[in-house]
Amino acid sequence: MVASRLELNLLRLLSRCEALAAERREPDEWRLEKYVCALEEMLLVLKKHSSKPAPELLNEYSRKVDFLKGLLEAEKLSSAAEKALANQFLAPGRTPTITKEGTPATKMVHLQTKARYTGKMRSELLGMDPLSVNESEELNLRKRKGLVSEEKQSTTELDAVLQHHRSVQEKLAEEMLSLARSLKNNTLAAQNVIKQDNQTLSHSLRMADQNFEKLKDESERLEQHAKKSVNWKSTDFNRTLPATVSVTSVA
Repeated sequence: MVASRLELNLLRLLSRCEALAAERREPDEWRLEKYVCALEEMLLVLKKHSSKPAPELLNEYSRKVDFLKGLLEAEKLSSAAEKALANQFLAPGRTPTITKEGTPATKMVHLQTKARYTGKMRSELLGMDPLSVNESEELNLRKRKGLVSEEKQSTTELDAVLQHHRSVQEKLAEEMLSLARSLKNNTLAAQNVIKQDNQTLSHSLRMADQNFEKLKDESERLEQHAKKSVNWKSTDFNRTLPATVSVTSVA
């Protein structure tokens, strides 16, 4: 099937975007982001066009546009580690955009960004000058021979740095787990102390109740004893009263 004019324009703009992505760009460079936005719009129109290409080609175009979008989003991240991790999940194109390309341009861009972010991460870890490290990384990348060796080298370096970050995260997780266990043990110990205090308080309350009952019984016993004493004295007084009256009458 002969490519439509819209598809040809998309291929030209896609090739231009891939070339810009491969260049060293300034932070205020705006063209690539604008071009990628235009690519998205053209791709949406192409998918609805009457002379749209085969689904395989459309998927490949979408893959390359998504790669460029992800590349721009990764560049906006703050740290080199975040950029390297985001770049690792990008999927470059499988086929060349133009016929004269031996290797897909997005794949070469993927390798270059891997090497650049790996160099920045290593410079941050070792405290080296990031500019000199980046320049040496790009120079080494140009001197390497063969796509396979380049990909293995950058992947190995990136894996090593990511492994370091994973180790740091695992150590932090272990420390947090140890802190959680210590907090749990302290909480259990505090609960045991409170439980023992509650038991002691309950025992004291029971003893106080028992002592109160005993005191009450003793009070009642004393009260009964006092009543008996009063009755006994009254009886004795009544017994002695007639004799006293009789003696008085005789006198």
